[in-house]
Amino acid sequence: MMKHIILASLALTSFSLLAKVEKLEIDPAASKLTYVGKKVTGQHTGEVKISKGSLSFDNNALKGGEIEVDMTTITNTDLTDQEYLKKFIGHISGDDFFAVDKFKTAKLVVKSVKKEKAADTYKVTADLTIKGKTSPVTFDAVATKEKASAKLVFDRTKYDIKFGSGKFFPSLGDKMIYDDVELEVTLSAKK
Repeated sequence: MMKHIILASLALTSFSLLAKVEKLEIDPAASKLTYVGKKVTGQHTGEVKISKGSLSFDNNALKGGEIEVDMTTITNTDLTDQEYLKKFIGHISGDDFFAVDKFKTAKLVVKSVKKEKAADTYKVTADLTIKGKTSPVTFDAVATKEKASAKLVFDRTKYDIKFGSGKFFPSLGDKMIYDDVELEVTLSAKK
């Protein structure tokens, strides 16, 4: 009988520890993802819409999360010539870059979170999936139950995006496009 009471107590304690983790849904309309892609002769900036996601907290500490991005919504914010803008979006949406007809979403899934010394600051390692290929990324994030933000950099060639890469085409000269793409993400929780 005592053994059953101890097991029941352990089960309840374990359950109460698990129950502390709170999953908060992200509000896509109040969240934002921007990108910067650089080349030898300049850079391009734009946005991609977040379609859904969530963050998990244990009390007030970030524990995990994931976001899904709608790649069909990719835009550009630095071009003003409408003809060139249309051509640019068509090119980065095509097979040379993100192949959005075949891969409509990209995803980031948090694998580990380490609390840093500064308040609400974390070192996050996540799996980033683009074009059906997954590779880990590590970045700093600031997160509370209301809002989270992060800046991260990924190497596009790890996701089979090799167009204009000096790694694969060494004689490109000033036509080379850098492999690193910078992302800035701001997430807001649903109220």
